[in-house]
This record gives sequence, structure tokens and C-alpha cells, in this order.
Amino acid sequence: MTKALFEEITLRGLTVRNRIWVTPMCQYSAEQQDGMPGDWHLVHLGSFARGGAGAVFTEATAVVPEGRISPQDLGLWNDAQRDEFARIVRFIHSQGAAAGIQLAHAGRKASVFRTWDERRGTVPAADGGWTTVGPSTVAFPGYDTPAALTAGGIRDITEAFAAAARRAMDAGFDLVEIHAAHGYLLHQFLSPLSNTRTDNYGGTLANRARALLETIDAVRGAVGDGVPVLVRFSGTDWADGGWTLEDTQTVARWAAEHGADLADISTGGNVPSARIPVGPGYQVPFATAVRTAAGIPTAAVGLIDEPHQAEQIVATGLADVVMVGRELLRDPNFPLRAAAALGAEVPYAPKQYHRAPITRPTA
Repeated sequence: MTKALFEEITLRGLTVRNRIWVTPMCQYSAEQQDGMPGDWHLVHLGSFARGGAGAVFTEATAVVPEGRISPQDLGLWNDAQRDEFARIVRFIHSQGAAAGIQLAHAGRKASVFRTWDERRGTVPAADGGWTTVGPSTVAFPGYDTPAALTAGGIRDITEAFAAAARRAMDAGFDLVEIHAAHGYLLHQFLSPLSNTRTDNYGGTLANRARALLETIDAVRGAVGDGVPVLVRFSGTDWADGGWTLEDTQTVARWAAEHGADLADISTGGNVPSARIPVGPGYQVPFATAVRTAAGIPTAAVGLIDEPHQAEQIVATGLADVVMVGRELLRDPNFPLRAAAALGAEVPYAPKQYHRAPITRPTA
């Protein structure tokens, strides 16, 4: 029985204890609508570190207030937020896990109601919403039309990513991921379905990738040479005329040349009409294709919820890391359960729980 899932992985100056990482998952729980993490985020993220994950990533964390997906999303545009994140990072580190933050701007998909709210679409200003921005005045169906960013506005957002990355370093985070997937702002620039610009940020693939590559440069400059920088891509729009796997392979290679260390490969999110063949591990082939073509380590994500499935992905070189979401929501101890199922001995099971050792996979 192989145990590749529980081998360490080193990116730049960071060594992570295993290959099961916590994917960013929005919680919509900054109840004061100030982007501030609180006790919910401490317990939510801390439980995954206690449960044996290698790296624990925050949800999409906005670099400016207008970049939040919902008014209840997290942000890192001020020092008070930084200090609250530092409390969470300290606990994650105390459990032996690495702490990662996903920095994001939602662009035209910002200012929307939480997923469990009875209302849908763009939050009106009277309820705490705001005017959204995007590369072009092309609305996400069902949402308000965004204002097209000027070149200066793009530069301001790039600088905001860098400022948030510096605050992340001050808070103690070990990894920074740039969110360029799921139809959010940087993905909007990448895809011709949402980017109809005719200037240096639109048209050719090189122009559409410019905002992302400038953001990578800015974040790399902010965090220094020793900190891993990840980029989350949607491997495809799953839509005719949209962003493709071949585009992802090319831009992931460019991202690596600009200092990115790992491509985190998801899919979709830019158009609601996409027909996606969802099933166990359905996005893994995209991670494999990017890994092969771009020469960059990849993370696979999407319905990876069984220990042997996750092991097979890493052991056979389909991806270097698995990002797990729903299964960790069901069971924050999934990494420890996976270790038991695979016969891997890990030294980081909480001693406080010694009366209930995980010795076999649950039914």
C-alpha cells in the first residue's frame, strides 16, 4: 500500500506535512459586514488543522471592500482584519499545519446575496450592496451590469492584492493563493466571454492574461522569494467561445515564469449556462493536463472524498496535492481517517483525543 498522500511537499522555503489541503470555502459569516474574521472562522479553519490537514486555506478573501462576493465575506484590506487573522494562523500553526490565504476580487460577481438567503442576485445599496466592476460592461446573467475598469482602476486593484499579501505575511500566513477562477475578476479578464476590451487588457490571450500576470508580479514582490504563491485557475469555462484547457496550460506556464509555484485547477463559474459533467474526481484530468504541459506542480479539486481515490491521484502523478472541501465539512478528521485507511503512520493525531483513536475508515 503506497502512502504518497502523506509524503511531505516542499515549495520554495515551505515544507508541508502532507498532500491533503483544505480548499477555500466561503462561509458568508462576517456578520458585521466589515470583512472581519471571527470565532466561526477560528473554529471552522482550526478544526481542519486539528484534523490533520497539511495546509488550511481561508475562503476567498477580498483585497478591497468592493471585491467581496457577498457583504458577509472576509477581507484583508486593513490592519484590524490582519490582526484577527493572526489569531487564527497561530492556532493552525499550533496544530502543525501550514496556513494559506486565498486573495480575491469578485468583479462582476460581487455584492450578491448569501447562498442560503431567500433573495438572489445583486444586493441593493440599501441592504449593504455596491456597484460592481469588471473588465467590460458584460453582466453575469441575473446580476447588475458592472462598470468597466479603467487602466488606472486595474492598477489600483493590483496594488491592493500586493497590500493584502503584505498583511498576510504580517499575520503569519505561509502560502498565498491568487484567485483567478470561478468567474471572479481575474478569470473575467482571462475569458473572452466576459472580456470584450480592445486595449492592452483585452483581445489576444497575452492581453487577457496581463492583469493576472501583473498581479502575480505584485504579490511575489510583496511576499518575497521564500513564500509559495499559488494561482487558482478554472481549467475551462465549459462553454463555446470561452476559456479553454489549452488557454489554461499556456497561462499556467506564463504564471510559473512570473513566480507562481503551483496551479490549483478547478473549472467553470464564469457563465451559468455551462453544462458540467460532474462526478467523482471530474476535474482531476485538467490538473494533470496543466501539470504535464506547463511544467508546474498542480492541485486537483472536486469531489475527492475517499482515501484511496485521493491516494491514487497523488501516487500516480495526476496531481501533486489534493484540495478537499465537502468531505472535510462532513468530517474535519478526514486526513487522519485517510491515514488509517492507507496504513500511514502520522505523528499529529491530537493527544487530547487518544481515547477515540481512528483505527479504520468509517462506514
